[in-house]
Amino acid sequence: MRHPRGRRTGGGGGAFTRCHGVVPTARFKDFNFKLVVIEQLMYVDEKLTPQFSLAGLLKEKGLGDDTWEYAQKHDLAYRVVSEARAYLESLELGDELLAGVEELRVDGGNRVYRKCAPVWDGEDGLFDVTSLEDLALLPNLRRVLGSELLGPDLAGVLESRDIAADQGLPGGSC
Repeated sequence: MRHPRGRRTGGGGGAFTRCHGVVPTARFKDFNFKLVVIEQLMYVDEKLTPQFSLAGLLKEKGLGDDTWEYAQKHDLAYRVVSEARAYLESLELGDELLAGVEELRVDGGNRVYRKCAPVWDGEDGLFDVTSLEDLALLPNLRRVLGSELLGPDLAGVLESRDIAADQGLPGGSC
């Protein structure tokens, strides 16, 4: 199956197989902001496929498939599992795909966070967005839900770009 960013979806565990097509891709400066974008594209809009599976990735690498046990055994409680970080940092998001993002949800319950840190309760700053420099990568972004989690400085950046900064999420966590 051809992925909209010029990649083919691959086999076990959600791995991507690189294609040699020319697809313009964006470079994110803030990993946590990229995770919010991945959440929208992969788990909400389902335009970025296949969905990332840390269990599948660990299994492919011969490291087992119990993410909680892996995190505990390697002293990764309340931290991002390095294999997840490496995979998601290298995940290429094409300009065309990013142009389709009109809304983001900032929420401690984002599924991508559970994939990155299987032993995490959402009560610390592990996934705090610290910069909105990457907003330029989302030319059609119109609304950010849960913007109160960004802090007053960053919420002001949204307003200056005419992006609606909605506090709270409709219907609770995603």
